[in-house]
Amino acid sequence: TWHLKKIPQIVRERTFSLDSPKFEAKTKLELNSVCGIECQRKLPVPSLSDLKSLLSYETVFENGTRTLTEVNVLGAVADPATNTTTRRPLRKKRQIYGTDSRFSIYDKRFMTNFPFNTAVKISTGCSGILVSPKHVLTAAHCLHNGKDYVKGSKRLRVGLMKTKSRGNGRKRKGAKRSRREISAAKEDPKAATELRRRYKGDERKQRGSGRKQGTSDRMPSFQWTRVKSTHIPKGWFKGVAGDIALDYDYAVLELKRPHKRKYMELGISPTIKMMPGSMIHFSGFDNDRSGQLVYRFCSISDESNDLFYQYCDAEPGSTGSGIYLRLKEPNKKKWKRKIIAVYSGHQWVDINGEQQDYNVAVRITPLKYAQICFWIHGNDENCTQG
Repeated sequence: TWHLKKIPQIVRERTFSLDSPKFEAKTKLELNSVCGIECQRKLPVPSLSDLKSLLSYETVFENGTRTLTEVNVLGAVADPATNTTTRRPLRKKRQIYGTDSRFSIYDKRFMTNFPFNTAVKISTGCSGILVSPKHVLTAAHCLHNGKDYVKGSKRLRVGLMKTKSRGNGRKRKGAKRSRREISAAKEDPKAATELRRRYKGDERKQRGSGRKQGTSDRMPSFQWTRVKSTHIPKGWFKGVAGDIALDYDYAVLELKRPHKRKYMELGISPTIKMMPGSMIHFSGFDNDRSGQLVYRFCSISDESNDLFYQYCDAEPGSTGSGIYLRLKEPNKKKWKRKIIAVYSGHQWVDINGEQQDYNVAVRITPLKYAQICFWIHGNDENCTQG
């Protein structure tokens, strides 16, 4: 069963206006960190003043303006993770570990239905996941490199999956005529007849393309939506600047228009020992499988207070995906799914003088749950249990 935890309160104290960012940073889909698993375990537990600083956040709006919001944290309790797993041999310099275990989702019945329809594409090259009718959870490094916001994040867009229609532009029976066709009919009846002839010719071409057209039907296309505002925790800037950790590599995007799709609930990440179902799952848009939604699952290899270490096969482009658990609750037929981490990506770490690698996910701790929930709802009334 899911283990509920009492959530601390995040209280907004003051908001300041900041200078507009330059939006000149380059997007990095693969990060370098000098603080690996052993280093993470030795990091001190943050004090209350540290938490207030780390959980304060920047907000960037679509017009390029920026604010800093300072917060207070009430009811925070230290909850260190106990590392219960045996140490596994580290893999070297690979993102696909052994046999590639990823699945490309082709069937539109799966792509456009829960849980796969919650995966979204970020215009800077990453993935994300729907967490409310208007919000997307992703990785902070997809938007900010620690010093400045990346190019393209000023006009940030989110792509929601839709499948290409078989007609690919074919007019449906009874559909309204285009403005161009109506105006042409008013001005010149012969021009209107020519337009209708063209439409019929396009239909015949599409029918004649046969099998090739059927293949493209299975590939997802995207309905792009502008982002109204972006929230990034101040802890991300501190972590990157000081090469301390990637504990705060997460961000929430507020969409300009709400969508009508089913989204996925947030949950508190349990320790490995208490993890329901033992397997984690996530879907994203890996760069080496262009235009495809890619799903994978695996077990967690190790953990620290804020990070999961795992060897799920993944390539750049899938960073920012929401990692979820699924559990079939007693006397219920359907699976229950909750997002418990954000996939941060493939990390290189210096361990005993050697470069080793692993895939890292940022855990949704009670504090991070409180913050993300606060960003989504604007208050903490709906964020008391996670």
